[in-house]
Amino acid sequence: MSGHRFNYCPNCATELQWLARLEDGGEKARLRCVACDWTHWNNPTPVLAAVIEMADRDGQVLLARNAAWSGKMFALITGFMEAGETPEEGIAREVLEETSLKVDALKLIGVYDFQRMNQIIIAYHAVARGEIALSPELAEYRLYRPEDIKCWRAGTGYAVADWLTARGITPQWVDLPPRPAPDAAA
Repeated sequence: MSGHRFNYCPNCATELQWLARLEDGGEKARLRCVACDWTHWNNPTPVLAAVIEMADRDGQVLLARNAAWSGKMFALITGFMEAGETPEEGIAREVLEETSLKVDALKLIGVYDFQRMNQIIIAYHAVARGEIALSPELAEYRLYRPEDIKCWRAGTGYAVADWLTARGITPQWVDLPPRPAPDAAA
């Protein structure tokens, strides 16, 4: 029952409560409003991700470090799909916005659950080219030979592992960094 971000009903501002109700799959406890019957479904959020293979840099893969992250963890370019766009349009837009790279080709790698963040990852192999200019969301980037990339056992790590395996490369695994403790005020 973790991952909820609502304390009050967005319709009437009544404090939400954990209430069990009979649903299609049986009884289910969810955050619900006792005044107007609004339900917080807490469905996973779709997130797009790209393994960016640089066509003009010997097939190296671009990984970036988010400006909000401490440490030196580098990861795939990811972002949220916007209303009115397909996943392919969304990831091409995200790659352009985050790196200034033009995507030449996209191929779906797979779809992965990332329960730690209540997300569904839709991962693509993106062949891209151009001069790299990072958005303010990203602090730095590195280019890696595919065989030098390390994968973590969650979300995008499984996507990278599947992409490497399809290329005949045995994935190398590392532990996922520990999740930060929840803010006591949240």
